[in-house]
Amino acid sequence: MSDNQTEFSGLKVMVIDDSKTIRRSAETLLKKAGCEVLTAENGFEALPVISSQRPDILFIDIMMPRLDGYQTCSLVKSNPNFSDIPIIMLSSKDGLFDRAKGRVVGAEQYLTKPFTREDLLGAIRTHILNKDKDV
Repeated sequence: MSDNQTEFSGLKVMVIDDSKTIRRSAETLLKKAGCEVLTAENGFEALPVISSQRPDILFIDIMMPRLDGYQTCSLVKSNPNFSDIPIIMLSSKDGLFDRAKGRVVGAEQYLTKPFTREDLLGAIRTHILNKDKDV
């Protein structure tokens, strides 16, 4: 178990979801794996945090008030300073349309809620840890 904690230590992960339950459960899972976790209720609240903290990866819920997941993803990806941050879309619907739309706005992956610990850590492994090995 201890090797898992070092595998993810020092990684800054942001979870953007309007559900407190989802934010809490993701935060707990990720902190146990050694990640530093930032959270926001919606895209509007998240953007200044992304700008000041520059997380290594973002998990963004699709259905949110004010600024939804697609708009948030699009804004992050269109900013050259943050466009290389991997974005994983979170949705309670496992729809083909949602997946396609996520790809269009630049999301790297799509997870269906409820997600498991392995879903979250697997996404981080795929998009951050393995990315570094290619260099």
